[in-house]
Amino acid sequence: MDKNTKGITVKKIEDMSEWYGQVVTKAALADYSPIRGCMIIRPRGYALWTAIQTFFDKHIKANGVENAYFPMFIPESFFKKEAEHAEGFSPEVAWVEQKSDVEERLALRPTSETIMYDSYSRWIRSWRDLPLKINQWCNIIRWEVKDTKIFLRSREFLWQEGHCVYESEKECDKDTRHYLELYRKVAEELLAVPVLVGTKTKNDTFPGAVRSYAIEAFMPDGKALQMGTSHMLGQGFAKSFDIKYLGRDGGWERPWQNSWGISTRMIGSVVLQHGDDKGLVLPPRMVDKKIAIVPIQVKDADVNKKVLAQAEEIAATLKKYNPILDDRDEYSMGWKFNEHELHGVPLRIEIGPKDLEKGHVVLARRDTGEKAFVPFAEVHDEVRSLLDVIQDDMFNRAKQHMTTNTVHVKSWEDFIQADKDKKLIFAAHCSENDCEEAIKEETEGVTARCVPFKDAKTTDNCVKCGKAAAYNVYFARAY
Repeated sequence: MDKNTKGITVKKIEDMSEWYGQVVTKAALADYSPIRGCMIIRPRGYALWTAIQTFFDKHIKANGVENAYFPMFIPESFFKKEAEHAEGFSPEVAWVEQKSDVEERLALRPTSETIMYDSYSRWIRSWRDLPLKINQWCNIIRWEVKDTKIFLRSREFLWQEGHCVYESEKECDKDTRHYLELYRKVAEELLAVPVLVGTKTKNDTFPGAVRSYAIEAFMPDGKALQMGTSHMLGQGFAKSFDIKYLGRDGGWERPWQNSWGISTRMIGSVVLQHGDDKGLVLPPRMVDKKIAIVPIQVKDADVNKKVLAQAEEIAATLKKYNPILDDRDEYSMGWKFNEHELHGVPLRIEIGPKDLEKGHVVLARRDTGEKAFVPFAEVHDEVRSLLDVIQDDMFNRAKQHMTTNTVHVKSWEDFIQADKDKKLIFAAHCSENDCEEAIKEETEGVTARCVPFKDAKTTDNCVKCGKAAAYNVYFARAY
């Protein structure tokens, strides 16, 4: 951040859209691309994606998943093999310009089921080849025509997509839900973002899937954000791509499949959920450089040397937290404080001549702004403890926001009022697609987010049409 760069100029509560764009760009997470609808992820933003990759990759490898890579070009004929899948992605597919009339048209992948399952049809021959568990980290192209927003909705984004094959339906569905649980861990344990966990309605099921599961967050502006999905694909793709194997009894059988994915959208959730009017507020577990140490300089050069020496000693003590020792002399103390707050550094340590005399430092929390005086000898233990406290407090505050803004409604009038109040709505629904679409149309945007695994059963009537309800479901406007 140079001296001519202003901080955040709009309050989060007044214009969250403008605030979000400023935070993302001014905190150097990302920048706008010359290609409409695309983004440039800067090193600071990519470091957050790396943290997500590292956390999640460890968990899936423990479950036997291996990483691989497949081409981003997908032949048109592959899409046509699974009609429902092709129809579902048709509006979002970007096609490569054909150089010859004899060459098959190629798409840029909106998802990789088809290109991967063509290979699976050759790789899987026997029950001994199962389960096959493969994941890839890659980019995705979806030709969004709606308003785009960095990290949250763009034409190109980064994600992981897992694609697994099993002998039995039971084993497949168990793993499908297991990966959803891992997504919950990423969101809640790493990002400190609480989520709802459940099943997508039939109307919102992934094209070609039997069932779709999702984690949904609830942002401070009253909108839901889908954070990750896991799909039970059944045997449909296996039939379309002729994936079969010689079973244990010697006969040919069709396997069961799933697919699951999270994306750089998760970075956007952290900005929205935790950020404030000063900029980013990052959960400690997600950040590589967890501390900024700022020596307070005065006009006396000898005193400054002593202060800097103590700051360097503290930095060495806290080496495992990869501290930033901000000894730049061309910036004022206030400027440094503002910059580290904008960047969301979880903890700041201040040390000046008076602190040196008293044998302590000042610890300042980014999330609350609270300060504490800590003796030199206790800095390491206090930092270790405080970083955990900050992580937990950030999650608990976000969880409290979700809880206090969730309302259980039983009438259409209360539903409409809850939407006006920007609440997360819990209501009974008949499960009919037409009724779900009517809710979206009449409210101009409220959609069913997920049917919870817990508390889904109900004896109430549908909040919209009045018919017997099939389940309770969460409704909200969404990104």
